[in-house]
Amino acid sequence: MEMYSGCRLIGAAYRIFNEMVDRNIVAWTSMINGFIFCHDLVKARCLFDLAPQRDIVLWNTMVSGYIGVGEMVEARKLFDQMPKKDVMSWNTILQGYAINGDVEACERLFEEIPEKNAFSWNGLIGGYVRNGFFLEVLDAFKMMLIDGNVLPNDVTLVTVLTACARLGALDLGKWVHVYAENNGYKGNVYVGNALIDLYAKCGMIKDAVDVFKSMSKKDLISWNTIIGGLAMHGRGADALDLFCQMKNSGVIPDGITFIGVLCACTHMGLVEDGLSYFQSMVEDYSIEPQIEQYGCMVDLLARAGLLLQALDFVKKMPMEADAVIWAALLGASRVYRNVEVAELALEQLDKLEPKNPANFVTLANIYGDLGRWKDVARLKVAMRDTGYKKVPGCSSIEVNDCVVEFYSLDERHPETKEIYGALRGLTKLCRSCGYIPHVQEFGYGD
Repeated sequence: MEMYSGCRLIGAAYRIFNEMVDRNIVAWTSMINGFIFCHDLVKARCLFDLAPQRDIVLWNTMVSGYIGVGEMVEARKLFDQMPKKDVMSWNTILQGYAINGDVEACERLFEEIPEKNAFSWNGLIGGYVRNGFFLEVLDAFKMMLIDGNVLPNDVTLVTVLTACARLGALDLGKWVHVYAENNGYKGNVYVGNALIDLYAKCGMIKDAVDVFKSMSKKDLISWNTIIGGLAMHGRGADALDLFCQMKNSGVIPDGITFIGVLCACTHMGLVEDGLSYFQSMVEDYSIEPQIEQYGCMVDLLARAGLLLQALDFVKKMPMEADAVIWAALLGASRVYRNVEVAELALEQLDKLEPKNPANFVTLANIYGDLGRWKDVARLKVAMRDTGYKKVPGCSSIEVNDCVVEFYSLDERHPETKEIYGALRGLTKLCRSCGYIPHVQEFGYGD
C-alpha cells in the first residue's frame, strides 16, 4: 500500500487494502494517508469516518491532510473533536495556521498549548518568519529564553538569525552566535550558514569569511552564501577565487552558485568572464538558466554600458523579462543617459508594475539630468494620474536590543525632538568641516 501510494497508483493501493482480511489501525492509517498524498481528501475522510479505531496518529494524519490543502476550518473542526490531544496534535494545527498565513490564530493557539516543546516555539517563530513578522521573531525568542522551560535548538537559532539578517539586528545576531557556540552548536552547518548570511547582510563580510573558514563541514549552501556575500560587497575577485576552491573540493555548483558568480563579474565589470561562466553553467553543469541567471547577465551588460547588447540579450531569452530586469535596464540608462532605452524600459515596467510610480521617478531624473524639463513635468502629471504615491524608503536601526523602523521625515518616534536635535547638531558639524550635500533628485525624495 505504501509503495503504490508513493507511486500515486492509489487504485492499486486501495485494491490491496480491500484484499486484506485483517486490517489493523496501521493499515487504515496507511490507506488514508495514501489518499491524502494523492490529494483525494473526500475518500480519505470517508475512510477516516469508517475506521473502527482511531488513535492519535490517525487523527493527526487527517488533520494534516486538511492543512495541506489549506482547509483550516475543517482542520480546526476535526482538531476540536479529538478525544485526546498530545503535544504533536497541538503543534500540527499550530504549523497549519503558520503555513496558511493566519498569524493571529497561530498566536492564540500557541497560548492555549498546555505543554510546549521546542517544536511549539519553532512553530510560532517559524510562522512569524514565513509571514514576514521579523520583529515578532525577536520578541518570541526573548520570551522563550525568559520562560526557560524549553531550550532553543538549531532550528530556533537558524530562524532567529534569519530574522536578524533581515532586520540588520547585528548585536542580537552576535549574541546568538556566542550562545550557539556555548551550547553545543559550534560545528552545526545550518547555524554556520545562517551566521555567514547574517554577517554578510549586516556588512560584516570579514566575520562572514571567518565563520566560513572555521566550519569543519561545509555544504553547498555554505559555499553559495559566502560567494554571494563576497560578490555583493564588491569583493568579486575573492568570490571567484572561492568558486574555484569550491570546484576543486568536489562540490558541484547549482544555479544559486552561478548567481553569486555572475554578480561578482558584474561588480568587477568582467563582461567576457561573465559570458564564459554563463556558458559553462549550461555546457559543463547542464543547469538550465532561469530568469534569475538571465537577469544577472542583463545587469552585467547594462552596468558595463552595453545597453543595446543587454536589450538583445533580453529579446533572446526563452521567457518574458520581469520587472527586475527592466528596472536594471532603466537604472543603467540613467547612469549612461540613454533616453531611448529608458523609455522602452519604462513602457514595459508600466505594464508589469502599473502601481509603481518609482519607475516614473527614474526616467524623470534622466530627463532632469539632460535638462528636458518639459518631459519632467509631463512625467509628474503621468505619475499623479496613476493615483499612487512612491512608497517611502524605510530604514531600521538597532538600539538597546530593540529594532526601530523609521522613514524620511518620520515624526512618530516618542523621542523625535531629541533625534532631530542630534541630527541638526551633526549637520552643523559636517558643514563646519566643509561637507556640502549634493542632491540630484527632483522632488520625488524618500
